[in-house]
Order: sequence, then structure tokens, then C-alpha cells
Amino acid sequence: MTELQALHARHSVRAYQKKPVDPDTAKLLKDRIAQMNKQYDLRMQYVEPAGAVFGGLASKLTGWSNVPAYIAMIGKRGDDLDERCGYVGEQLVLYAQQLGLNTCWAGIFKRKQVTAAIAEDEKLVLTIAVGYGVDHGHPRRSKSVEDVTDVKEMPDWFKAGIEAALLAPTAVNQQKFTFTLDGEIPSVSVSANGPFVRLDLGIVKYHFELGSGRKIR
Repeated sequence: MTELQALHARHSVRAYQKKPVDPDTAKLLKDRIAQMNKQYDLRMQYVEPAGAVFGGLASKLTGWSNVPAYIAMIGKRGDDLDERCGYVGEQLVLYAQQLGLNTCWAGIFKRKQVTAAIAEDEKLVLTIAVGYGVDHGHPRRSKSVEDVTDVKEMPDWFKAGIEAALLAPTAVNQQKFTFTLDGEIPSVSVSANGPFVRLDLGIVKYHFELGSGRKIR
């Protein structure tokens, strides 16, 4: 499975099978995390077992069950941290899909139970649940290309990038982003306030770049 195929195949999963991640698969994921920590100046951590982070009544009410592991998105506090975590974390999500794993971006219900190491000058942005889903998730409702851009005559690569971006997971499926095109230079911005919009922006940027083959501002 290519990364672009993983983008189309991947859906959020909250219910997992009662089994740990295969050790060889976990090692591949941890190696990729270590590589990307160096590349993007982050301190993401793979945590298994997940413990009680996804337990309790609040978790059950939102559909979490049997989460075996998670990735803690951690980095030094800074203005671009959330967006960077989204951009990098989605690369890990798609890599996990290629490895045969299911994932879901997740807010923490019990932060005190997170066993990842977090320094005083660092921030836990979000987590990514990882494991073998009871199913592979389901497509969600999505905006149209016309809903997120005012560009009328768009090149094929620009449209392909937006179509890929519309498959990006966003908090409560808010899809609060707008694409513009200045000549051959694409850009995207947050169109409204909402939870985790800066993290969502990073995820959306990576999807656009993967779908279009172009870098975006």
C-alpha cells in the first residue's frame, strides 16, 4: 500500500481488538517516530500498554474500547507546535495504516494518567490511538471542494490536493479551512475558530501536499 492509498483507505477507529500490537510492527513505528522527532524537533512517544488513558465512563460514552497503545504528540511549547504536530502526526497515522494498524486522533480524558514523559517546557498536544480495529472504520460526511475554496478555474493538481485534504481527519469533523491560489502558489488558512484548528491545519496541509504533489503555505 502506498502512502496515497493509505490516505484513501484510512478511517478513524475507536474500538479495538483485545490484543497488543505485534512487536515487529511496533518497532517499525517506534523507529519512524524517532526519525521524525529528530527531523521536526519533537519528542513524540509510543506508549504501550495504553493503561487507563482511554478508560472510564467518559471514554466508554464516546466509543473507546480496548485501545492497546497510543502515540503522545509532545514538543517544546511554541506558536507553531500544534500545526507541526498535526503535520507530523498525520504522517505517522498513514504509516501505521500501511503497517496494517488502525488509528484515531484523540483528546486525553485523564491527562494525569498519561505515562509519557513530559518536561516542564513541553506540551502534550494530543494523542493518537493505535491498534487493530474491530473494523476499519467508516467514511464520514465531508464538505465539497467548492465549500473550501473560491478558486473557480483550478488546475487538476490543485483540485486533487483539496480532494485529499477533505479526507483529512479534523476535530469533530469541523473542516474549518480555506484554500487559495496565487498563480501557481497554493495556500490554506483556518476559516474559523474551533477546537484544535491549528493541529487540524497541519493535518490538512500534509494531505494536500500528498494529493497534489506540491508544497503549500
